[in-house]
Amino acid sequence: MGIPWDDGVVIQQGKDANEPCIVTVNCPDKAGLGCDLCRIILEFGLRITRADISTDGRWCYIVYWVLPHPASVKVDWESLKTRLLSACPSCLFSYCFNQLSTSPSPPPIYLLKVWCVDKKGLLHDINEILCNLELIIQRVKAMPTPDGRVLEMLFITEGMELLHTKKRQDHVSEFLRNALGKRGISRELQLGGPEYGNLQGFFFLPPAFAEELFSFELLDKVSLHPLSQDMKTLKTPTVTVDNSLSPVHTLLQIQCVDQKGLCYDIMRISKDSDIKVAFGRFSSSVEGFRNIDLFVQQNDGKKIIDLDSQKTLCSCLKEEMLHPLRVIIVSRGPDTELLVANPVELSGKGRPRVFYDVTLALKALGICIFSAEVVRHSTQERQWEVYRFLLEENRNFPLTRSQTRSQIVDKVRRTLMGW
Repeated sequence: MGIPWDDGVVIQQGKDANEPCIVTVNCPDKAGLGCDLCRIILEFGLRITRADISTDGRWCYIVYWVLPHPASVKVDWESLKTRLLSACPSCLFSYCFNQLSTSPSPPPIYLLKVWCVDKKGLLHDINEILCNLELIIQRVKAMPTPDGRVLEMLFITEGMELLHTKKRQDHVSEFLRNALGKRGISRELQLGGPEYGNLQGFFFLPPAFAEELFSFELLDKVSLHPLSQDMKTLKTPTVTVDNSLSPVHTLLQIQCVDQKGLCYDIMRISKDSDIKVAFGRFSSSVEGFRNIDLFVQQNDGKKIIDLDSQKTLCSCLKEEMLHPLRVIIVSRGPDTELLVANPVELSGKGRPRVFYDVTLALKALGICIFSAEVVRHSTQERQWEVYRFLLEENRNFPLTRSQTRSQIVDKVRRTLMGW
């Protein structure tokens, strides 16, 4: 017996575009559920403005207040409800969904060829369309022609695993045709060959670049592109541990600057650290800052008493809130490459909408992307997802100048953080 669909996830629309929608999840609990729900909400382009969490370890009741970010994002609320229900355990729907969509092998790769009239920001526009279709870009290569046209070759995956059906393929083609309008010339979608079966391969970086992207303690004094002073000052978080208020829970009190994906980052760290959140409140932003109170336990049901464990958890939370994503620009021979890295969950999932935000930032700067891909990199501590963007030279933004590179990195960081 599963919980009723309508009771498991309830979405209450706001009265206007400025009022948050309220998402209520009422279902059996499981380890890491809060992280999984926050990840899905972030994947749909929503920002959690406030949250309340309550669980006794068997049943949970969670309320999220969410807003599209940016406001122009179009949200398919029914699809969001379906995805959230699929994450709820002991739910008949979740079982059926996972039977259909979950397999031990990675999702199949499809090749989407889009022939368009070229313009700045085209890749972001296509990516936005694919996000609305719940399709994920794994690799893309642009092939421009002298007559102002371009062939975008996009290797994509889909969590729903319905892209093999003619109905889904026709829907994707028609959606692209309508969204691109006169810019679109033709579209072709096909299953990628066996040579594309594992696009998210691993890649090697020179030690200096690897230290910049993957160091657990990223020191700005040795950074190629340190945080600007205003970001460094505002983003300094505080984390305190209190074991005096509850006989069975440790209280974590966090104060930090508000940023996109904040709830997801905190719940991801809790999940990967085997920390159970029994009660939590993510307060609304006040002058750009958030206060978060979390009553937590270790996986064995005990408080966090060990001082070294407390220090490790606090250090990890601070570092992840200060640098949830790493951004640098490097030279590889004559080419200029933008690298964006984010930690991968222990479950193997990467961070949602990174591709969307990076292409949005580059579009705003008028910088074109020649090619892009998503790869993985492993360190002793964890696995990372790395987005590689090969940038085209721009007369207004000469990529060889350090000032230009710092400007690009700063813009990408701010867009990723929702600033």
